[in-house]
Amino acid sequence: MARELLILRHGKSDWSADTDDFHRPIKGRGKRGAQRIATWLLQQGLVPDHIVSSPAVRARATARIACKAMGLGDDTVTRDPRIYLATRQELLEVLGACPPKARRVMLVGHNPGLEGLLEFLVSKPTPVSDDGKLLPTATLARLAMPEAWQSLEAGCARLLDLVRPATLPKS
Repeated sequence: MARELLILRHGKSDWSADTDDFHRPIKGRGKRGAQRIATWLLQQGLVPDHIVSSPAVRARATARIACKAMGLGDDTVTRDPRIYLATRQELLEVLGACPPKARRVMLVGHNPGLEGLLEFLVSKPTPVSDDGKLLPTATLARLAMPEAWQSLEAGCARLLDLVRPATLPKS
């Protein structure tokens, strides 16, 4: 298997919660979206061997739900504070720190950083949803990657799938 990157935006968050951005929880819709994406990954045989998540509450919840749906323990997830409010460069540094043996990495985080990373890595334009977003909540981008996580350049990846929860069958 060649290397793959799974970019997963966190599930829909609950804006009605009386808290700051970092501690904003995930909504029921966000939980269902994360579950559907993870179930799809499992059915396709695309379970990641390394998962890195933002420490923000909604991203951690998304990663935890995904792990459970794929039969992985919560201890599978590495939380990296650089992912929260990350720039493209910070996300590239997070990927560069992935273990060399990791063949399929899942990165769970936030926009606009994830969209910026995706646009940087993929040379061809990627399809945008009806709401104008490349990565709406709980959307997964699957990319074919070069051999080394440490040497990622513009246009080095190929988009294999862009999966939105609404396009998947309800389980």
